[in-house]
Amino acid sequence: MRQARSLGDPLLGDAGHAHGSREIVSSPGHGRQEERASIRRVTGLVAAARYLTIVPFPGPVRSSADSLGRAAPWFPVIGLGIGAVLAVAERVTQVIFPLLLAGLLTVTLWKLLTGGLHLDGLADCLDGLGGRDAEHRLAIMRDSRIGAFGALGLILLLLLEIAAVTEMPSGVRARALLVVPAVARATPPLLARLFRPAKHEGMGAAFGAGVDALAAPIALSIALVVALVALRALGLAVLAVSVSSALVVTRFFAARVSGITGDVLGAAIEIAELAGLLTVSAWSHLGR
Repeated sequence: MRQARSLGDPLLGDAGHAHGSREIVSSPGHGRQEERASIRRVTGLVAAARYLTIVPFPGPVRSSADSLGRAAPWFPVIGLGIGAVLAVAERVTQVIFPLLLAGLLTVTLWKLLTGGLHLDGLADCLDGLGGRDAEHRLAIMRDSRIGAFGALGLILLLLLEIAAVTEMPSGVRARALLVVPAVARATPPLLARLFRPAKHEGMGAAFGAGVDALAAPIALSIALVVALVALRALGLAVLAVSVSSALVVTRFFAARVSGITGDVLGAAIEIAELAGLLTVSAWSHLGR
């Protein structure tokens, strides 16, 4: 996984207030705690946005892998932002271009917004399947070059996503693009709590160490609300299938490298997104 960046934590005081004849003074320590919590929330949102997208955010930054783990509850919010951009792009491109070309441009924008981060993780995991044992597979996954398994996997995944987006009914396409990125990005905090890291060092281990017990419930709750509001019953199906797919894929790769890495989490996000798109396409097709 790429390194995350976060802002510093300036502390601000709090003043007391008078009421009637008695003066009630708020604790300076309590005020500082509230300010610190508020700054951490903003810092978490910025760290998540910096890591999950190519959007440049201004301000001083410092690299911190565990701060990315603390930002995990914000992941579906960033996914929702990505989805909003895609939904607008889909509306514009389908007016200007034929349907297939519009779908291709939308998926291209999707991958560009994330810098191909999760695609890289999926390719590394697929290439690693050719290794003899866990150590050999991890060594292959660290190699920056892409192999036959990785290239083939990326081609198939992108073709399936383009086909799924193109074949969706126009009435549901924009809403699906809004939901799927948010739901898929709710899975990393859950996976980090359920699976141990493959290595004691590295971004994957640091991310897992920074994810607390509330991160997964918060992230999944946000994803659930987004899915229900946008797609109702279909949204529940998208959430269930996407999360289940991420769990299956993570378990598959974790069994082969003795745990999870940043690449495994990236692969899980990509598969969760594909599963969500296929769920919407299948639901729409069967409901005709």
